[in-house]
Amino acid sequence: MQLNLSGRHIEITDSLRNHVNEKFKILIRHSDHMTNVHVILTVEKLRQKAEATVHVGSADLFASDENENMYTAIENMAAKLDRQIIKHRDKIKNHHQVDAAQIEYDDI
Repeated sequence: MQLNLSGRHIEITDSLRNHVNEKFKILIRHSDHMTNVHVILTVEKLRQKAEATVHVGSADLFASDENENMYTAIENMAAKLDRQIIKHRDKIKNHHQVDAAQIEYDDI
């Protein structure tokens, strides 16, 4: 997985970079197909924003969050991406095998 981290009006410190890396290590457990991640951290007056675009298989997932605290914004954005990755993973699963087994038992 390639992680690109950039900042607008903010210097990316080692602690911010480590926090983002830790959050995306957690996301990898739900999908092994994450190839490219681009995270943008933005500061505008009292508003701190975290945005991320994740390329998973054949889909691009996007999430963003705004908060007064940058670390909270990163955590909320990662939680949103986590839900989207789980939904995408469940969407591409093959559920036809379960349906075929139920049809055989229903006919008996």
